[in-house]
Formats: sequence, C-alpha cells, structure tokens
Amino acid sequence: MDDLFTHLVGNGIARTMLVLSLVIALGVALSKIKIRGISFGVTWILFVGIVAGHYGLTIDHDTLHFIKEFGLILFVYSIGLQVGPGFFSSFKEGGVKMVCCAASVVVLGAITTYIIHLLTGTPMTTMVGVMSGAVTNTPGLGAAQQAYADATGVNDPTIALGYAVAYPLGVVGIILSMIAIRFITRVNYVEENKALAAISSERNFADSISVEFTNGALDNHTIAHMRELINRPFVISRIMHSDGSITIADGNSLLKIGDKLRVICSSEDSEAIMAFLGTKVEMSEKDWGAMPRNQKELVSRRILITKSSINGKKLSELSLRTKYGINITRINRAGIDLIPYQGMELQIGDKVMVVGELKDVEKVANILGNSLKKLREPQILTLFLGIALGVLLGSLPLMNIPQPVKLGLAGGPLIVAILIGRFGPHYHLVTYTTMSANLMLREVGLAMFLAGVGIGAGDGFVETIVNGGYRWIGYGFIITVLPLIIVGLIARWRLKMNYYTLMGLISGSTTDPPALGYANTSAGNDMPAVGYATVYPVVMFLRVVTAQLLILLAA
Repeated sequence: MDDLFTHLVGNGIARTMLVLSLVIALGVALSKIKIRGISFGVTWILFVGIVAGHYGLTIDHDTLHFIKEFGLILFVYSIGLQVGPGFFSSFKEGGVKMVCCAASVVVLGAITTYIIHLLTGTPMTTMVGVMSGAVTNTPGLGAAQQAYADATGVNDPTIALGYAVAYPLGVVGIILSMIAIRFITRVNYVEENKALAAISSERNFADSISVEFTNGALDNHTIAHMRELINRPFVISRIMHSDGSITIADGNSLLKIGDKLRVICSSEDSEAIMAFLGTKVEMSEKDWGAMPRNQKELVSRRILITKSSINGKKLSELSLRTKYGINITRINRAGIDLIPYQGMELQIGDKVMVVGELKDVEKVANILGNSLKKLREPQILTLFLGIALGVLLGSLPLMNIPQPVKLGLAGGPLIVAILIGRFGPHYHLVTYTTMSANLMLREVGLAMFLAGVGIGAGDGFVETIVNGGYRWIGYGFIITVLPLIIVGLIARWRLKMNYYTLMGLISGSTTDPPALGYANTSAGNDMPAVGYATVYPVVMFLRVVTAQLLILLAA
C-alpha cells in the first residue's frame, strides 16, 4: 500500500495530505458506530492512524510532529476561549475541590507506577513512559526523556516505546472509567440535567421581582441614596406610580409610599432587598406593560453588542441612560445573566436587556450594533496573537528540578486563551467567536492531533507488543483506571459532584483531549470543558514534575 501511495502522489506534501485526510476521514466515519449505545467517538482516528503507521503509511517525522502539536494547540486554545468568561467564577464555586481531586489522581498514578515497578522488576524508565502513555501526557514523556538523558548522558528508547504501547488503551481506559463510574453510581442523565439546571439557576445572578415600596423612613428619597444604604447590587428598571403610570427609573428617581418597583437583583440578595424596600407583589411582564393610553409605550429588548468600538468600554462611558432615558436591567454573557453596574466593561457578544420607549431603544441598538452578521466574521488577530503568547508562556521554565519544568505547547496556549477570554476586552481584543466557529476549530485540532499520534505510534507498535510489550499494556491500563475509579467514586458519593463536571475533571486530570471530546459529546453542554480547563493547568505541571521525579529515582 505504501508503494501505491508513493506511485500515485510521491513523497511530498501531496502524500502527507492524502495520508492525513484518509486517516481522519475513516476515523470520523467509524466514530458513528455505537455498541449498546456507546461509542469511542473521534478516538477512532487514533486507532486508524496506528493501523496506517503499521502498514507503512507514515509521514515525515518533523511534519508529523508539527501536525500533532499544532492540532493540540488549536484544540486547547478553542477550549480556553470558550470557558474563559466563566472560568474564574467556576473556580470559586468548587474549583479548589476539583483541583484537589485531580491532584489526587496524579499522586495515586505515580504511586501505582512505583508499586508495579517494585512488583514486576520493570525498569523505572520504562514504567515512566508507560505512565505518561497511560494518562496521554506528552509533556511528561518529553520531560522524562530529557531528565534521563541529562542525568546519564544516554537515551533510553523504552521510555518512548512504553508511551506508544500504553497510549491507545490509556485513551480507552479513561473513557471506560467514565462509563464504569456512570454505571456504578447509577447516573441518570435526566437527573443530572435537572441538577445542572438548578446550578445554572443559582449562577444566573439576575432575578426579576416586583416590590411595593412601603418603607416610610425612605419616603421621597432617591434610588441612588437607597443604593448607598442597602450596599447590594440591584437595579430598579421601572416604577409604577399610584395613578397607574409607569416610568423608567434612574438614580435620581424619587420613591414614594405605594409605588411598585421592578427590581433586578441576585437571588441571594432578593430577600434582603425586599425587606429593605417593602413587600413582594405578583406582577407579570404583561402587568408592567399595561399603561394609560396617553402614556408612551415602554418596551424591553435584548440588544446584541457587535460594534468593536464598544468592546471593553464601561457603561459609565456610554451614558446611555442619561442620553436616551433607557434602563439596562441585565447583561447576558456566556449564558449567564449579570446585574449591570456603571463600572462594568462590555464585551462583543454580550446581550444587553434594555427597557425604554421604542424609538430610544432603537437608537441604543444602533449604537451597540445588534448585527448578528458582524459576529460571524472570524477574529483571526485574537486567535494567532493568543497562540503566539501561549507558545511563549509554555516555553518559559517555571522551576528546575534539576531540568526546567514548562507548561508546554498545550498548557501555555490554554492558560493564555482563558486569560484572553476573560480579560481580553480590557485591551480591546475581540474574543467572541460563534459556537459553530469554536467547535470547528476544536474538532479540526483534535482530529489532527489524534491522527499524528496514531501514525507516529504505528511503526513498530506490533513488534513491541509481541516481544513482551503486551505486559506494558496491562500495567498502563491499571495506572489509568485505578486512580480514576477511586477518585471518581469519592467525588460522586462523598463530594456529590455533578457527573458532567466529573467527566471534565477525569479528562483534565489525565490531560486527555480525546476523552474530553467524548465527554462533550455525551454531555451535550459545556460543563466537561469547564471542569477540564479548571484542573488542566495544575495537572499539567504536576504530570511533568512527577515524571521527572520518578526518573531521578532510577538514574
């Protein structure tokens, strides 16, 4: 078959593209196969690549290395941009617990590796390679090879062979661990979705309530004065006066006993605010729209921010309320409703809820953009600037033990993408990408990475297994599954962790993009990606450090 390819397209770029495309296409086609409702998804690309490599359909080593690393960078960078806006809030809400669980997986994996070394007599250098393959961690492999070469002056090929042999079943073992935890703990997707909805409602900070103003001590005081006294974030969007008229509220609006207020606040602050202002009353959106005939109609619209000139600007700089008499009641960002305040910086892609007269709301829409077409334009500058900064960060040594420990070409771009996704608008960087564009980048990157790893591992794969390497497969499978099952069961039974988040934690604790791809497909939401990004940076660092420490034990 290799001779046929050479005859048809030669040994140049055409051959590289043909082999890569066929491996990915066949792998994607096989990913549609399900056995009892279970599929390994795009992981099939890895297996097809191994078969191709075994039969000589290889690619130049340097080119293959570029394909693999560039694909991985695209994959993790897309994830970082996606989860960046909500990353830090998710870290506060259980992130420390997740990082501790992921670190436990790393430590248990290292202990398991050392025990297998003692029981079987397998050289530690080989076992470190097996461990790196079992948890699909390429930076750990590179760190182990470099540490051994610097300590002894020679290279040990069994490190890379152990990695290649253990890697395929390592990917499978991670996914099987997720499936096993699902069945052992009797996960019900319907119940998990309900729990996820409950979590989402808790995180949707903006809650709309109607309150009748009854606090006589504050009668005829301004809203601005009440904000100072309550000292909690809230917005009063509309006031219904005793005569039934409705007006747009601002800081200078005077409140009088009997006024009904449309209040936007967080769920956790609603009781305190109601106790301060008055009593809750049941009024629908229709009630707030019922107005006297001689009064101009108020409307509420969600306006999409699409103008680059607005990106990174504060609400106070725009003075929309002063100029147009409208009120901004909430801002939806990355699916979360936020309570606006004057110092809030707006981002492209934000959805702003505006209340006011129709003509004024339309003027505000023109200022903010409200053009979905503009959001479909690709943001190439942010993409490649972020990748460049990520590569630089990943190349910087963080510490020396005795070799430099680096985040690598995966950890660096991921961290930079998270930071750009969260803080980019501060520097007028447009970080918004449509879901379809983000998904396309992510899937293309993952496919390139899997194909590169598979093709590279295929050459000599069978020979290594026949000559005793089959034992390494078993060792790797134990290193993969045992820590994940132990920590996963503790996370479910003791810590009551949502299964979707747990899948992301498992993928991140093994730094495994294929497992994350499977988790995202199974979940149908972003929770696995958030969990993955939360633990990945710390885990990447720990994987590199543990690989080097185990090598130093053998040197």
